[in-house]
Amino acid sequence: FVVVVHLFCLSSGKAIYRNDVSQSAFQEIKEEIASYGDVAKAIINHAVYGKAQNRSYERLALLVYAVGPRLSGSKNLEKAIQIMYQNLREDGLENVHLEPVKIPHWERGEESAVMLEPRIQKMAILGLGSSIGTPPEGITAEVLVVTSFDELQRRAPEARGKIVVYNQPYVNYSSTVLYRVRGAVEAARLGAVASLIRSVTPFSIYSPHTGIQEYQDGVPKIPTACITVEDAEMMSGMASYGARIIIQLKMGAKSYPDADSFNTVAEIIGSKYPEQVVLVSGHLDSWDVGQGAMDDGGGAFISWEALSLIKDLGLRPKRTLRLVLWTGEEQGGVGAFQYYQLHKANISNYSLVMESDSGTFLPSGLQFTGSDKARAIMEEVMRLLQPINITQVFRNGEGTDINYWIQDGVPGASLLDDLYKYFSFHHSHGDTMTVMDPKEMNVAAALWAVVSYVVADMEEMLPRS
Repeated sequence: FVVVVHLFCLSSGKAIYRNDVSQSAFQEIKEEIASYGDVAKAIINHAVYGKAQNRSYERLALLVYAVGPRLSGSKNLEKAIQIMYQNLREDGLENVHLEPVKIPHWERGEESAVMLEPRIQKMAILGLGSSIGTPPEGITAEVLVVTSFDELQRRAPEARGKIVVYNQPYVNYSSTVLYRVRGAVEAARLGAVASLIRSVTPFSIYSPHTGIQEYQDGVPKIPTACITVEDAEMMSGMASYGARIIIQLKMGAKSYPDADSFNTVAEIIGSKYPEQVVLVSGHLDSWDVGQGAMDDGGGAFISWEALSLIKDLGLRPKRTLRLVLWTGEEQGGVGAFQYYQLHKANISNYSLVMESDSGTFLPSGLQFTGSDKARAIMEEVMRLLQPINITQVFRNGEGTDINYWIQDGVPGASLLDDLYKYFSFHHSHGDTMTVMDPKEMNVAAALWAVVSYVVADMEEMLPRS
């Protein structure tokens, strides 16, 4: 019976939505994956040593230097989308098209922060996405420095009328970023007039890091911005010695009605099961500082490169390889959510969703979320990357733009590389082409191409629980 079920799945390209597949059936899958050894080597050689080496870096540089940062709702972002649409068509990819979406439009305007007491010092700030502005004359108020939400609650009576400064220690991104996201709301609940958040980064050379923050219904909206690690530490030290700190904060931030934008899509159409999809992606938008080269130009361009490498070698997988360059990711995956709403009716046809959005430095391996059976298959796929000595499969494959699919049971994958370096430049003026390394991008693109091609070409879809 198991053999009959397995043969039926092989003939139909359908996924086996169970984990209790016989050992003999899994041995067949291992042998099938091992048969892609020569193809994997060809992809690696083409990307890392052959004519395609450095191509993803050079393509990215052309866009970044021509357009610069690409904030949601900006003319720069829409220019970049049109350039990419033309690039993908000229690259010979199939079904190149733009899918309309609505995305937030916020602009930071002019902004400044000056410490007036105990001495005068101008401080570097970056307003946080969706923050309101200050009155034209600014807000001048005394500062309350805290190191945690718990300390803020303990000192709640002191917060009214103050500018709350968070000097939270960096633990890891996922836990520390909560201060950026919720800092304004927690301060406003207690009557604060503004909040300044220590930048969410493990390393700083006096550079503020921006990002999205979220207001809540029923809680007053107050201006909020990130400050440098150095200034947060300075004010914390001053406060510990009993100094009275006063800051004048001016922010010209404004929100406008949602803007028209697009997710950018291109494909290599599957030869046998064209309705089934392996999705490869990165986001094209960025914050309005730096160049958006690392976050997420690199991820977007190795995703394009994966399809280019496969096309260059004359390969056509059984399933459709779909490239999506998301829009509005930095505002919470706005473009990706609208894509999900449009396409989720066909969720059973998605074998794997992939997003690169944590840098394209030298990969440590692949992060993966899926069933135990799917993980065992991905471990075999990653063995094909032995020529570049990157074979590990880690837990927690994720991405803001693909999490909607993962939460519904579709297997998901993301790149894992040097997160310390990534978050040192993340959302800052330092996110430029200077951070990027063409050789590391070559390796990342090779990994991305091998994984996406093999999963798309295997006879069986990845199983789900």
